[in-house]
Amino acid sequence: MNMEETKYLTFALTKGRLAGQTLSLLEEIGITCEEMKDKASRKLVFVNEALKLKFFLAKGPDVPTYVEYGAADIGVVGKDELLEEGRRLYEVLDLGFGKCRMCVCGPAEAKALLTHHEMIRVASKYPVIAKDYFYNKKHQTVDIIKLNGSVELGPIVGLSDVIVDIVETGSTLRENGLEVLEEICPLSARMIVNQVSMQMETERIREIILKLRNQLEA
Repeated sequence: MNMEETKYLTFALTKGRLAGQTLSLLEEIGITCEEMKDKASRKLVFVNEALKLKFFLAKGPDVPTYVEYGAADIGVVGKDELLEEGRRLYEVLDLGFGKCRMCVCGPAEAKALLTHHEMIRVASKYPVIAKDYFYNKKHQTVDIIKLNGSVELGPIVGLSDVIVDIVETGSTLRENGLEVLEEICPLSARMIVNQVSMQMETERIREIILKLRNQLEA
């Protein structure tokens, strides 16, 4: 058997709900990884020997990094992380799940601040997305504050005027007296591919993309 036949294709999946939804979708096209179903496992990399596939779980922001550098051939990650990380890779498929929106949110009275082009403070886990939106789309100069935790706290405690964050149902916002003031863009899970892998493993990767696309359309 030559080496060409034995190369593993490696998937980097986003930890949590996205990984579960991705694995369910992959199972529908015959790609399984029984090892990953063992909740007690301490393993970091899971293997399907028969299909020559490897899988590992990573935090959302790291998935595009693993794919750009070739540590993973294929990744599944939210569009928010792709916009924020700006990595060199191919985005090949919108998987349609993990749907949500990136929005500017804040108390109702902050809406006026978005129309006057005055200097405001924006708290966000996504400083790149926030900066691009305010500087390039709205042409408004803002002071962007990077937060890692509950960004909803920003306007409540007076750290920021508004926040830029992901909104799924909006219930957390409502509970805290905040609302969506402007929508930046829709988001969902995307399949991404390393640029070199796409050239070296074209047939195998194209086949996976095609099966997934057909499954999604069905």
